[in-house]
Amino acid sequence: MRPYYKDGSAQALGEQALALAANLDPEATVHVVFFSTELDGTGELTLDEHETKIDDLHAGLGRMGRTSYHAAVEEIVTHYGNSGTEDPALVIFQTDGAPDAKTPATQSLTDAAKNHPAVFFSFVAFGDPENKAFDYLRKLKAENTAHFLAGETPRELTDNELYEGVLANWRP
Repeated sequence: MRPYYKDGSAQALGEQALALAANLDPEATVHVVFFSTELDGTGELTLDEHETKIDDLHAGLGRMGRTSYHAAVEEIVTHYGNSGTEDPALVIFQTDGAPDAKTPATQSLTDAAKNHPAVFFSFVAFGDPENKAFDYLRKLKAENTAHFLAGETPRELTDNELYEGVLANWRP
């Protein structure tokens, strides 16, 4: 992920997610979850506080490690469950590779679909779309998931291209 933080792609995706949320709710808040080997941290983007926010939050986390999807999925589901809402939730789950542990990742997504069917995970993959690491996303059959291969230069995507990719399979 380092190159995608460095070139502004991660920050840009956060801002695009916030813009999408603002179209649905004028008081938009985007809960962000940073994960690697474990849950590394969380934060929020708001319309008043979003410029450099992803970069600032990331800078405070130190060295990030592996790619444990289940750590992030569990945090997201807990946050949703604690919110008290039953409204549909779109999770834009950005990754640069496959989960290190596929069984826990698949189980956490299966549990999320069963226990929180209103939560939909739209995976956005940064990197070479032909990379075998993304086979996990291509083969994922959970009802509450979809994926969009954003490519090696995701910051160059137009807002429209990103939104079409992220929203293609979401049916709230």
